[in-house]
Amino acid sequence: MQKDPPQTVRRFLWNVIRSVFFVYVAVALLALLLQRKLQYFPVTSPVPLPRGEPYSELEEFEVTTSDGVRLVGWHWQGRRPVTLLVFHGNGGHRGHRLGWLESLRSLGLGICVIDYRGYGGSDGSPSEEGLYRDAEAALGWLKSRQSGSIVYFGESLGGGVATELALRFPPAAMILQSAFTSAVDIGQQAYPFLPVRLLMKDRYDNIQKIQQVSTPILMIHGGADSIVPVENGRALFNAVGDPKEWYEIPVAGHNDLPWIGGKRYLARIEEFLRRHVPE
Repeated sequence: MQKDPPQTVRRFLWNVIRSVFFVYVAVALLALLLQRKLQYFPVTSPVPLPRGEPYSELEEFEVTTSDGVRLVGWHWQGRRPVTLLVFHGNGGHRGHRLGWLESLRSLGLGICVIDYRGYGGSDGSPSEEGLYRDAEAALGWLKSRQSGSIVYFGESLGGGVATELALRFPPAAMILQSAFTSAVDIGQQAYPFLPVRLLMKDRYDNIQKIQQVSTPILMIHGGADSIVPVENGRALFNAVGDPKEWYEIPVAGHNDLPWIGGKRYLARIEEFLRRHVPE
């Protein structure tokens, strides 16, 4: 006796649905297991100290975190008693930011930047709590070297690091560039087919934390940012209490703000610091 065609179709559809379900669960589990490899993009190789006259005062330093991880960083003494403690973004290492750091130092500011664990010759591998420990270690090293004002400067992922550190140790002021509301929001945007809100470990919940920060804040964002949309940056800014300032560079993306903004970019940073950081 021949099978009823509708029953055959139903069985086929059920097998397809079941197969898709098992594939989806497998992908979700794989994402859970490998999520930090999907979230962090370090370049692990050591960063040579630049040579030449412009870098004669740039020094390399090492510091050990509270959990015993060795970190490597750079320190550049400035002409003014204000130092930017820089927490860079997700990809690469500090060497990829050399031109940007030079431009910031042209304002007479001191510069201190570390590579997080797993980045740029630093030991270990990145995690949210690990990066917070790295920030504390860098701050402790910098405070041991100088007594002037310290301003946190967080770029993208570094905005989350700077915000957490500002809760623990308030700075004279804080600058956030290409910062986001939370890593969960950005992760859900990047992987809309996955239950990111259930799976993600390293959440960097900046929008909740920044409401508790009372230091003056300047937020810089690119109007054409395709990684952290400007609407996301605006949402974070709206959660910040006064005093706060917003500087949007309309045609800039996620990584090119200093170059698209040019002299105006540096001028806005200078104006903010003059208004809020005593010297």
